[in-house]
Amino acid sequence: MATKKIETSPMMYQQPAGNNQLTLFLSILALLASVYTFSRVQALEKTLEEGVPTAVAGAGQAPGAEPTQDLTKMPDVTASDWIKGDRNAQVVLVEYSDYQCPFCQRFHPTMQQVMKDYAGKVAWVFRQYPLSFHPYAQKAAEAAECVGKVGGNDKFWSFTDMVYTEGAKAETNLSVDNLVKMSGTLGVDSTKVKACIDSGEMAAKVKSDMDGGTAAGVSGTPGTIVVGKNGKREFIGGAFPIDQVKASIDKVLNN
Repeated sequence: MATKKIETSPMMYQQPAGNNQLTLFLSILALLASVYTFSRVQALEKTLEEGVPTAVAGAGQAPGAEPTQDLTKMPDVTASDWIKGDRNAQVVLVEYSDYQCPFCQRFHPTMQQVMKDYAGKVAWVFRQYPLSFHPYAQKAAEAAECVGKVGGNDKFWSFTDMVYTEGAKAETNLSVDNLVKMSGTLGVDSTKVKACIDSGEMAAKVKSDMDGGTAAGVSGTPGTIVVGKNGKREFIGGAFPIDQVKASIDKVLNN
């Protein structure tokens, strides 16, 4: 993220000629305010670079509030979920994600590698968690659900892969028109997909995913809950490197 240069408007703190002391005092105040703001920007950039999600307003909680984390409140995985891998695997990773989120885009290849490295041991469940400040995220989530409805589980995952790839290139690639075109390139009936998106019928499914994630304590994306057959659960809150993801999986596998 580029740091925005902070400038004081030439119309601010303008004083009558001759009042040098007041002018100097106000100039010092302006300088201190600029330094403070610059420090806050740097802190935010560090947080984003580390992939640490912050609390998200508009996701079932008050602005700035962190929900209480209780992973046992996450809704169970059912046949209606989008699942990659064996649903009876020893470990299931339930990812709450946002198609426009840059950290989710970064995390997607990590999860793909996990599926290769833990073939037969791990299953991956994808649930929607579009953040309110991402203008394309909601419709992208609905579009993915529509593709799954029309084309099935495998097409849902192919579409998800494509959306992350194209969205990382430019946010405008996630417009409804482009999402419909993507579905067509995958061999899904794009006319049916568009009708589904336009109807808004998948908004309730997206909201249900979000409500379930929030109940468990998800407050940002990506938020991944690692679930073992023994009941052990671990939370991965962010786009962490694969070694850290594997550590969480191994902790569940070995307990």
